[in-house]
Amino acid sequence: MRRWFVLLLGLLFAGQALAELRVGVMTMQPGAIFWERFGHNAIVIDDGKRPMSYNFGFFDPTESGFAGNFVKGRMNYILAALPLEQDLDYYRRAGRGVSIQWLDLDAAQKQNIRARLEFLAKPENARYRYDYFTNNCATQVRDVLDAALDGGLKRQMVASSLGNTYRSESVRLAWPAKWMALGFDLGMGRAGDAPLNRWQDAFIPMRLQQSLREAKGPNGGPLVLAEQSILPDTLPPPPAELAPWTLTAAAIGLALAGLFFWMARHAPRLATALQLGFWGLCGLIGTLLLLIWVFTEHRFAYSNENLLLFSPLAGLALVLYSVRKRSEGLRRAYVLAVKAVALSAVIAVLLKFGSTGGQSNMVWILMTLPLHWLVARTALQAEARK
Repeated sequence: MRRWFVLLLGLLFAGQALAELRVGVMTMQPGAIFWERFGHNAIVIDDGKRPMSYNFGFFDPTESGFAGNFVKGRMNYILAALPLEQDLDYYRRAGRGVSIQWLDLDAAQKQNIRARLEFLAKPENARYRYDYFTNNCATQVRDVLDAALDGGLKRQMVASSLGNTYRSESVRLAWPAKWMALGFDLGMGRAGDAPLNRWQDAFIPMRLQQSLREAKGPNGGPLVLAEQSILPDTLPPPPAELAPWTLTAAAIGLALAGLFFWMARHAPRLATALQLGFWGLCGLIGTLLLLIWVFTEHRFAYSNENLLLFSPLAGLALVLYSVRKRSEGLRRAYVLAVKAVALSAVIAVLLKFGSTGGQSNMVWILMTLPLHWLVARTALQAEARK
């Protein structure tokens, strides 16, 4: 009889401990360093004694082949379990805002999440193959919650969309660092323009935070019981919407074309320098885009139509320009290369206007097409006079 009494008492205490257990999603706002522009997520488990943060955002730069794997898109990230205050210390020093959404879950769901995180945090399980868009710190948090809710979170989130794309979200959040934003926009192929539902949107931590605010819990009420601000945000917020710069791109394209036109009439040597510099830049960018497509696992950079605007053949035209006078064959090869570079830009325009659901690269067309046309026209006229 005494044994049963002790067992019952133990079960009562265990049930009370689970009832007091809190599970929250912690969201860190974007930081000032370029790799912090997308914000961050973690799951907090608070047992009333020592709150723990389960953070999926760590990596080991001493790992064998780390640099090569980074370039190839084969990043391994790590789930780290650490005391909440220790995790918060970095974000406090960086001035990044942090808040926690405490979730309305039953005892079994809380225990499920804690057990899953403890299992994943073991050294033999902690590493996972990272993907910037489909398997990052935010999607890992999302998936753990969804598993505990038997798929209930996903069913709600796939049913609606904010009209975002991987491109629009990446460029928007990177916009304070213009070089980073332009790099994303230039380097992303067609896959980056597929419309996202809110489940996919959750690769951005702040989008997951927003969706959790609107989600329903297992009992039909709000999933988020309370939202607690932990650290103030001292940094400027990212743009709420993707910055429109189509007109700016058009102005840049016309300005470059106008400058080249003036130089061709009044400063031919400078015009030639601009022509060769333009081809060199196009060839360099195009070669890089091609290498990423062929030799890396950055799959969102595949099938990039900007390869037609920044053709590797432009580099060939640059080389042939310097040797075209050595023989008639080289001169013809040079003329052919000039025509091929111009034709590839025309094909980019035809793809843009001749298909639906294509790549969002109008800004790059507007910036490069006028100069492509004038450079090719001038170069071919110069050869025809000879």
